[in-house]
Amino acid sequence: MAEYDYDLFTIGAGSGGVRASRVAAAHGARVAVAEEFRVGGTCVIRGCVPKKMLVYGAHFAEDLEDARHFGWDVGQPKFDWIKLRDNVLGDVDRLNGLYTQTLDNNKVEIFHERAVISGPHEITLASGEKKTAKHILIATGARPMVPTCPGHEHGITSNEAFHLDAIPKRVLIAGAGYIANEFAGIFNQFGAKVTLMNRSDQLLRGYDEALRDRLLQISLIKGIEFRFNAAFEKVEKNKDGSLTVHMSNHEPLEVDCLLFATGRVPNIEGLGLGDVGVNLNEKGAIEVDENSRTSVESIYAVGDVTDRVQLTPVAIREGQAFADSVFGGKPTTVDYSCIPSAVFSHPPIAAVGLTEAEATAQYGSVKVYTSDFRSMKNVVAHRNERSLYKMVCEAQTERVLGIHMIGAEAPEIMQAAAVAVKAGLTKADFDATVAIHPTMSEELVLLK
Repeated sequence: MAEYDYDLFTIGAGSGGVRASRVAAAHGARVAVAEEFRVGGTCVIRGCVPKKMLVYGAHFAEDLEDARHFGWDVGQPKFDWIKLRDNVLGDVDRLNGLYTQTLDNNKVEIFHERAVISGPHEITLASGEKKTAKHILIATGARPMVPTCPGHEHGITSNEAFHLDAIPKRVLIAGAGYIANEFAGIFNQFGAKVTLMNRSDQLLRGYDEALRDRLLQISLIKGIEFRFNAAFEKVEKNKDGSLTVHMSNHEPLEVDCLLFATGRVPNIEGLGLGDVGVNLNEKGAIEVDENSRTSVESIYAVGDVTDRVQLTPVAIREGQAFADSVFGGKPTTVDYSCIPSAVFSHPPIAAVGLTEAEATAQYGSVKVYTSDFRSMKNVVAHRNERSLYKMVCEAQTERVLGIHMIGAEAPEIMQAAAVAVKAGLTKADFDATVAIHPTMSEELVLLK
């Protein structure tokens, strides 16, 4: 008779938890997963996947306008938010089913309820049933952080943005990270008057300064307004349902919707972590070693709940490495260097490696190559929006340390470029590559 009910019990069926569970089962482990909401996690259900679909929808606003310059008579376009919303949510349902099917096909048992850790090898389900496992994996992710100010309950987060009954006429977005800038572009293209407020005077902290400045310039031209060095004082709900937001250093602002995009916090509450001795770090995330093991030998954690790098592909890598190491006999750790990322703003940003400031601080002397250009499409469309590509190289060897881009399809182009940076290629390697003409991506091999 087996000592435990399962070899692995995973709490949370998001990207990291599903990958770890599926791979562990493929290695022959007996696996169960508990998920209190929907299988698929933040990315699939209420994050990057439905948001990217809204981004696609938003791009049609300018594409239809530009089409006239390319000879198309598109009449007077009319946007139907409810149709887009429901189509997006319908696809989320489809993906939820596929993720569930993946677990079923790998013979992973699913408990659609909350689970807490009641011992180093014990899990208690919301129904009161107790299960035992040789290993426990925490993959509960993170959630939007809401500032604590009077009236904060009148605002929404990205979770609720996908379910709105209508596009608000006036939207205030709090925050300046990728979620804030992405929704600013989405709502702006859907016809809302968008204002973005931030407690500092910078957008997208961590991205290269030149790209951040370019996005700010373009956003202002598109009609997005900004209020910097602004902290919440209070939020009042008016009789007509609108909101008046009071903030420091600025006049109050009346809007129809307040969207909080002020960061994310790990989901650790009520999991029983303190009772079993799982340590948290100073940010309130679960502390793990390079093998994703917590301070309790039998308990591991992956994904946003550990607050290492909050990206879906990273959570997937962590889940894969955990399963291969513990159940596959293939000790694996995740390499966190040179991780590419993207912001699906309007236009999008993509980056990999070191920014110019980071490279200068680390290497002392760097060479920077750039291309500041207007795409052929924008020339014909009489649109003055310019793209910017930037390559940061080590001065002596010209090894590429980072690539940073803002412009149409930048994330699509960056995936291939990230391989080159990860491989340690030099500027000469890019120069020796023949350009594909005419494309925007050819600028990467023509940088000056």
